[in-house]
Amino acid sequence: MRIISKLLVCLVFSSMTLFGQVSFEKDRFQTERGSLEITFIGHGTLMMEWNNRIIHIDPVGQYADYSKLPKADLILITHEHGDHLDAKAIEQIWKPTTLIVLNPSSATKLGKGRTLQNGETLEIEGITIRAVPAYNTTQGRDRYHPKGRDNGYVLQFPGLVMYVAGDTEDVPEMKDLKGIDVAFLPMNQPYTMTPSQVAAAARVIRPKVLYPYHFGETPTQELVALLKDEPGIDLRIRRLK
Repeated sequence: MRIISKLLVCLVFSSMTLFGQVSFEKDRFQTERGSLEITFIGHGTLMMEWNNRIIHIDPVGQYADYSKLPKADLILITHEHGDHLDAKAIEQIWKPTTLIVLNPSSATKLGKGRTLQNGETLEIEGITIRAVPAYNTTQGRDRYHPKGRDNGYVLQFPGLVMYVAGDTEDVPEMKDLKGIDVAFLPMNQPYTMTPSQVAAAARVIRPKVLYPYHFGETPTQELVALLKDEPGIDLRIRRLK
């Protein structure tokens, strides 16, 4: 279950103090244009640094003091729920050159940003961003995340492809995701996936590195057990409640 390619050189994660606030775990991957550092902030909230650019994904003030974090070059918002879209946090990391990319309903709520709908792509400073479907498929759960509204994102860096799924179940469109190096899959029933659904999604996508995220109180060891004999998938559990 632990296979690392030449382009996926991980800096062993550590708990470090970041800008004077609580410690966050980090991993680092190598791309063809330098390292990509991922900071695991909490829930569905991530921060990345690549090629002297800061990327924030679903920044929410509940999980960090954004007045102390680096200003964003790029902000990605998956959908408009309050645990993913926080206008105050966005304002604290916004600067005149910041690009906010988000789904249309989030843009309506926030009042600004560059919208991407499912299937649309955007290239910015060497990163290709593709919005992909994120929705519930289980009967009765579609009220949480209806089909066609929310985004997951595939981020293509030079030599490395990352999938940040957003709030979704194991939707059929995942079979179209090819060559994923790093995947973030959500795991909190009933809003996203059960551990079994995450395992099923991982077997379809086959990322080299898999991070469950957005998992709340879901026992991550269930996923570990489900994938313990799965070759080629490096499952990593980070502090992201």
